[in-house]
Amino acid sequence: MWIDERGSEVLALGECHRLLAVGAQEHRHGHLGVAQLGAPLVLPLDYAVHGPDVVVRIGDGLFQRVNGRLVAFQVDGVTVSSEGLGSQRLWSVLLRGLAIEEHGAIASSHIPDPRVPEPGERVVRLRADVVTGRRFPVPSASVQADRAAVLKSS
Repeated sequence: MWIDERGSEVLALGECHRLLAVGAQEHRHGHLGVAQLGAPLVLPLDYAVHGPDVVVRIGDGLFQRVNGRLVAFQVDGVTVSSEGLGSQRLWSVLLRGLAIEEHGAIASSHIPDPRVPEPGERVVRLRADVVTGRRFPVPSASVQADRAAVLKSS
């Protein structure tokens, strides 16, 4: 296990893929980051995992912004160990890769219905070119209060 300079556990690739799949099974939404003029665009999306990649359903407008371009997709969650609530650990997985329209078998397979009124019908695969993740403990209430007091006094 490797700990980064901020004290976060850096996750192995296999664990990152496992957590992406867990997030999809738990119907978590992820966030799609798209470069655009002036500022990045980040949107919440429902997703599925297909092999190492993520698959999403989007509308034509967003499709025009992402098809054939590099994007980022992030999913966050909380794991409670068998030791109980005091051992909650936050995790975050970031996938970066090429967004490409999907046709054929995967386009007709089970992809979660987006929770927006007009989701669109374009199925896009977000290729898992680079996948990274971090895990860290949830700070106790007293640690959070101490941090807030330090910030307030600054």
